[in-house]
Amino acid sequence: MRQAVLDHTPSGLGLSGQLWTRGQIGRLIFKLYGVRFTEPGVGKYLKRWGLTFQRPDKRAVEQDPEAVRTWHEETWPAIRARAKAGDGEILFADQVGIRSDQVTGRTWGMKGRTPVVRRTGNRFSVNAMSAISTKGRMHFMVFTESFDATVMCRFLNRIVGHFAEGPPDRRPALRPPLEDRPGLARRPRGSDRAALPALVLTELNPDELVNADLKRSLPHTHRARNRTELAAETRRFFHRRQRQPHVSTGYFKAPHVRYILDE
Repeated sequence: MRQAVLDHTPSGLGLSGQLWTRGQIGRLIFKLYGVRFTEPGVGKYLKRWGLTFQRPDKRAVEQDPEAVRTWHEETWPAIRARAKAGDGEILFADQVGIRSDQVTGRTWGMKGRTPVVRRTGNRFSVNAMSAISTKGRMHFMVFTESFDATVMCRFLNRIVGHFAEGPPDRRPALRPPLEDRPGLARRPRGSDRAALPALVLTELNPDELVNADLKRSLPHTHRARNRTELAAETRRFFHRRQRQPHVSTGYFKAPHVRYILDE
């Protein structure tokens, strides 16, 4: 039973859902052995088996092990070598949506009674792009329109502007479509290049941790009554993190993205 819980999801064993609860495990025991246990009884076995109730780590079902291997052994080493040869800086970027009725994290409540968070029917949302580097640098852009190639180019142009030398009107601009520049923004002629890997493998992108940090932080300060205020709160989060480069570098120390720091 212990190994079944560790190796499978409930739906994979003919039950419903993706997460194990004491009730689900009790149903599996009854299904396999015809023996009924109370939830506290199941809990005693779980404790004896060394299992604890945890927030799961989410992995994309579309993740291709071969693509992961290629990224680790070929793509990433080539990008790192190119940046090192040109004294460049690598930025990892991602897009995130923030909704006014989004509730994340946990809260205190009476034992045995699930706390209720009441949501307003007046829902609104904003989007953001961010990019971070191992040097503690963070760039961001908050916007209300849908995310598309035009928005992506605008964000890349902002980053290029931060790195580029010379007056703004002399800096080359990126324009859609992006098909011929997959995740790579070129800096002005004569200067280094800044690369943003177009990661489908989200677990390999440290900027995903920025998104998670944002969604954890907003519920504690969330007072937005409209889209303008939600955008302002989102900008305040990014401005705060920009003043905390140690936090940005800390994202890269998570086990699944620590490979970026390894030489």
